[in-house]
Amino acid sequence: MAEDITYYAIIDDFSSPERPAGVLRRVKRAAGERDETFGTDLRWADSSLLYEYERGELGHRFIPITEAEAGQIVARIRDAARPAG
Repeated sequence: MAEDITYYAIIDDFSSPERPAGVLRRVKRAAGERDETFGTDLRWADSSLLYEYERGELGHRFIPITEAEAGQIVARIRDAARPAG
């Protein structure tokens, strides 16, 4: 099985689909699946957010997006983390 990646915009009480709080990707491989979020440390890291959402344990929403849209969110997070000046 080839790697299959699905991207999601993370929407919380303080964000919108037009300006999501973050981005999550679910990577499916033959060995299983893994969820990762892109954080302010500018790295993809393991995340349980989507699993919690699927069990009804989280107030966030997850909207499927394209890889290009995910790239735009990652770029916005990188820009926000860049020191001013």
